Amino acid sequence: MSVLEMRVAAIRREAEGILGFDLVPVTGGALPAFTAGAHIDVMLPGLPARQYSLCNAPGETHRYQIAVLLEPASRGGSQHLHERVATGDRLLIGPPKNHFELAPGAGHSLLIAGGIGVTPILAMAEALAAEGASFALHYCARSAARMAFAGRLAAAPFRDRVHLHLDDGPEAQRLPLAALLAARGAGDHVYICGPSGFLDWVKGAALAAGWPEEAVHTEYFSGTVEQRDSDCAFEIEVAGSGQVVTVAKGQTALDALLAAGLDVPNSCTEGVCGMCMTRVIDGAPDHRDQFLTAAERARNDCFMPCSSRALGARLVIEPDY
Repeated sequence: MSVLEMRVAAIRREAEGILGFDLVPVTGGALPAFTAGAHIDVMLPGLPARQYSLCNAPGETHRYQIAVLLEPASRGGSQHLHERVATGDRLLIGPPKNHFELAPGAGHSLLIAGGIGVTPILAMAEALAAEGASFALHYCARSAARMAFAGRLAAAPFRDRVHLHLDDGPEAQRLPLAALLAARGAGDHVYICGPSGFLDWVKGAALAAGWPEEAVHTEYFSGTVEQRDSDCAFEIEVAGSGQVVTVAKGQTALDALLAAGLDVPNSCTEGVCGMCMTRVIDGAPDHRDQFLTAAERARNDCFMPCSSRALGARLVIEPDY
């Protein structure tokens, strides 16, 4: 993976527990372009790479903007950025990647954000407004103090399409989810980002309301590697090489493959980012990721070794890494 060296040009307090960072290239010049919904990998000393969505307008190439929530159960990434990074410091990042693209030609785009999930949604609103496309942004937060970018949204040229919802506000201010989803038109798409519980709630309601799965787009910020008492050891055969790797109970397939010398690209290690996706040519994966759609899972032609296992005794993979 190519690496970009960045300088922290500015740090802002965007809301309670949320810091915004402006990152500019150390060498100057233009940064790789990105599309709305993209994220970057931030590499911190002694920690796995962390993914943060870009929240500035996609046309900008002089800086990348991210916002970071200080997680109470931080694995080190958010705590490091909040407590140990200062203006002028240098950070290494990966180039932008996007698994949360806007669908071209949508009739109307419904953008729904919960908490820190507003970051990619902001870039989407900027892009749709620049295109003159039809959209509405609904942003939910626990309280006004925890609502990031409220000032930016209030001053945005698309502010008349922004709707703010607070958990501690009056009933009339709550998210009217059923009514929003019931108003679906042909060719409409909905984009959802936020904490897992919020995201699952909105996605489930959209599918129950008849939205086609291909029109419901989600971005998880974190996942969990699910372990079950019923899990058993299984084998992974690498097609064409004769190599067979045993994945022990309690061990992830990714860890087993890496230990066996396979150079599996990986980033989140939680079944969220899709970087470790591996082709399966025989056997049935036990999908536990949050990246693949139901249709993609049903094909059983790929799996995420960081989080998923096998339903049988063996999977045969054909890696392209």
